[in-house]
Amino acid sequence: MSYVAPIKDMLFVMNELAGLNEVNALPGCEDATPETVEAVLEENARFTSEVIAPLNWAGDQEPSYWKDGQVFTTKGFKEAFKMFAEAGWQGVQHPTEFGGQGLPKLVATPCIEMLHAANLSFALCPLLSDGAIEALLTAGSDADKATYLENLVSGKWTGTMNLTEPQAGSDLAAVRTRAEPLPDGTYKVFGTKIFITYGEHDMAENIVHLVLARTPDAPEGVKGISLFIVPKFLVNADGSLGARNDAHCVSIEHKLGIKASPTCVLQFGDNGGAIGTLVGEENRGLEYMFIMMNAARFGVGMQGIAVAERAYQKAVSYAKDRVQSRDLAGSPGPVAIINHPDVRRMLMSMRAQIEGARALAYVAAAMSDKAHHAADEAVRKQNQAAYEFLVPIVKGWSTEMSLNVTSTGVQVHGGMGFIEETGAAQYYRDAQILTIYEGTTAIQANDLVGRKTSRDAGAVAKHFIAQVRATQAELAASSNADLQAIAKQLALGATALEDVVNFVVANFKSDIKAVFSGSVPYLKLAGVVLGGWQLGRAALIAEKLNAAGEGDSSFNQTKMATARFFADHILTTSFGLRSSIVEGAAGVLALSVDQF
Repeated sequence: MSYVAPIKDMLFVMNELAGLNEVNALPGCEDATPETVEAVLEENARFTSEVIAPLNWAGDQEPSYWKDGQVFTTKGFKEAFKMFAEAGWQGVQHPTEFGGQGLPKLVATPCIEMLHAANLSFALCPLLSDGAIEALLTAGSDADKATYLENLVSGKWTGTMNLTEPQAGSDLAAVRTRAEPLPDGTYKVFGTKIFITYGEHDMAENIVHLVLARTPDAPEGVKGISLFIVPKFLVNADGSLGARNDAHCVSIEHKLGIKASPTCVLQFGDNGGAIGTLVGEENRGLEYMFIMMNAARFGVGMQGIAVAERAYQKAVSYAKDRVQSRDLAGSPGPVAIINHPDVRRMLMSMRAQIEGARALAYVAAAMSDKAHHAADEAVRKQNQAAYEFLVPIVKGWSTEMSLNVTSTGVQVHGGMGFIEETGAAQYYRDAQILTIYEGTTAIQANDLVGRKTSRDAGAVAKHFIAQVRATQAELAASSNADLQAIAKQLALGATALEDVVNFVVANFKSDIKAVFSGSVPYLKLAGVVLGGWQLGRAALIAEKLNAAGEGDSSFNQTKMATARFFADHILTTSFGLRSSIVEGAAGVLALSVDQF
């Protein structure tokens, strides 16, 4: 079974929850009309299902390989990427000034989801290019933009992000790559970078590496890191490609999943020095890199939703086809396993978690659009703060969710799920990396605790809690039993989240280890409550549509049922998470190092 994009659900979320009309009304977003957006999604769905999805299995079975310093991608990838670029998909959300379509992030987000659901390994290449484009748009000079952006936006060239070194993973203070200034204003870059996604490949004419390095007089730690553009091929003054730069792939990793995506070890400067150009100001590299990082973190959250959706579709298809055992209520013979209650529970669990995560991510994307395009400065600032609060949750919770959902997908298949030829195992293997790269779940949780909660004394978090309670009150006022049940659990979830926010703020300075002991559970709790909030909103809207005799009655009923399941089975975990955070630090820290 190939991938079928859930366009109906995507459009519902965009229109009813994320406020596409409001985004369309923003200055610079006038092209994002409902009609245009639907046409874009339908065309993207066609392209990803027909061109990209069929390469997913092939990429897992015959992954990219390295030979004599070059990386050769899976058969068909090069041609597919050319079609992707020529169709303009790389430029959906990027400025028209550089050849993009200039559409809002809210419109680009379902396109990103569809691409990753179709083929996670393939989609990583444009994801990294998106990050490089964002960084250069924000921090690049006019000359940088003129040299690189049009070619990156068109997909003629691709981009990479070079942070990690053998001794410097999440701790970027340990970065050793050095950049030595030259008389002409460029630099010679020397060092080793690891885990560089699509650091070498055969799908584009040039690869634009954005590299963290230290200049000779740089201060120690993260304050002494600068960002450099180091292209695979140097670019001549007329824009043509010049000499091969001294930046080479010396090996690629052999991985559990995303096998078709080449994860490269890049060596800079082994033959005299790689020529690089400073981005922005010296020693502000980490600040600039975080522009890329935040773009990539949101994208990885979408990867989690995407691979979970693909696993769900496969599990549903199998459950409808696999005939085994009689119906518990009685049947003449064996029935499809989707009729068995526990299989229903597993499928509903998969469905509900995906829809909650999708809704939250799309709402976050709309906030980003308002942060960039709203005419009122106060509105921009408010939405930027809200978006930044949600980014670690979208990344962390959605990817942790994908592990649960893809694992459940294997379980639905039973023993056949453990057999590679079935295909369910690939999604499980691919999902494993999502909680690790672009900052582990713990890194996202640390960000949520330190930068996003304690720094403003929980102001943004409490703003969200107030919105959750407003939705809960509306649900409670309904005469519909399902909506009332959702309201009950949402109220408990809001209280649990508020208790935790107060705990973090009160204890951050006095007992920091206790606070960070519960950082990941806090992130998960925030995802559960805010995802439940969005599904509660969806249920309210669906019930109103049904009452008015509008829309697809079956679809609306499905929305309410999914929200009810989420409330009964997912939101009910909120108080357990609250207890583990507020009362559980002692157990985390009880043993000495020697006692482990």
